[in-house]
Amino acid sequence: MNNVVPEKLFVKGNEAVAMAALEAGCHCYFGYPITPQSDIPEYLSRELPRLGGEFIQAESEIAAINMLLGASATGTRAMTSSSGPGISLKQEGISYMAGSELPGVIVDIMRQGPGLGGIDASQADYFQATRGGGHGGYRIIVLAPNSVQEMYDLTMLAFDLSDIYRMPAMVLADSVIGQMKESIIANSRPVVALPDKEWAVRGRAEGTPQNVVKSLKLGDGEMEKFHWKMHARYEELADKENRWEEVQTSDAELIVTAFGSTARIAKTAVAMAREAGMKVGLMRPITLFPFPKKAYAALSERCKLFLDIELSTGQMVDDVRLSIARDAEVAFYGRPPGAGSLPTPEELFEQIKKNYRAAA
Repeated sequence: MNNVVPEKLFVKGNEAVAMAALEAGCHCYFGYPITPQSDIPEYLSRELPRLGGEFIQAESEIAAINMLLGASATGTRAMTSSSGPGISLKQEGISYMAGSELPGVIVDIMRQGPGLGGIDASQADYFQATRGGGHGGYRIIVLAPNSVQEMYDLTMLAFDLSDIYRMPAMVLADSVIGQMKESIIANSRPVVALPDKEWAVRGRAEGTPQNVVKSLKLGDGEMEKFHWKMHARYEELADKENRWEEVQTSDAELIVTAFGSTARIAKTAVAMAREAGMKVGLMRPITLFPFPKKAYAALSERCKLFLDIELSTGQMVDDVRLSIARDAEVAFYGRPPGAGSLPTPEELFEQIKKNYRAAA
């Protein structure tokens, strides 16, 4: 019997992302420094070359995403990372990757905005991430960790899902999760059956067809066929890859919902409400696309009041409202970027009490 205790490491969230990328077999990283995600390229600039990989600090975010596209087209596992302003610059390249059916991992450590904004925590990139962000009506996989351990685990998952569904995947966190330190267990990557990359551009051997990766589709009906093909993948994602966490929802009369760092604070506030005798639960989406609509719908059959909490003026709340039963209600509490501090558990507990009493 193996009694070896897994080694725990005390690392930053951003470092956990970089460690997971290496464990997942990422061979190329392309990026550009921007706070609060610069720990990721710093770590990979040191460690990736030691493992025979390629690290390139690109001349711009636009260059970085197009390098990612090129590396992915060869079948290589590759990644980039940035924060709000840089992710905006990457949008054209992400759209081209989606149009070319290319995998690749993009990490967004959210900061305040719009424009240059500030470097404190925000969740205002939700719309940009979950609605594709660029032109052409595509979507990408979006995973939202709420701990340093999940920064590690979900980064590895992002690589696998991206390969399986041949589309970009984003790890969406904020400066709280990116900069905090916690103990993690650096697990080996789970064994996953991945499809062969028969589409990859690897040079043409004699007697074999030439692979061409492109997003230009001018044939009669070709683009419509492609859109329905992508739509089918999104439907398959929604059916197979939804992930969420529920805490004490079975008897809840009010369900708090939040993602990322806000969900950590909300979880403490929910515990405070339970201690005060209130039947309150927590619903935390882990996949923001696909959004766990069916899970919300099921919850709303037995609980008719939800309280959505975000570090924004409200973005995920739209998806919550679209997912629940028509006779259920959604209250909202937001702390817009630039408010000066994160909400405390006591602050969120007051919001829970306010809405719980109103529904009584």
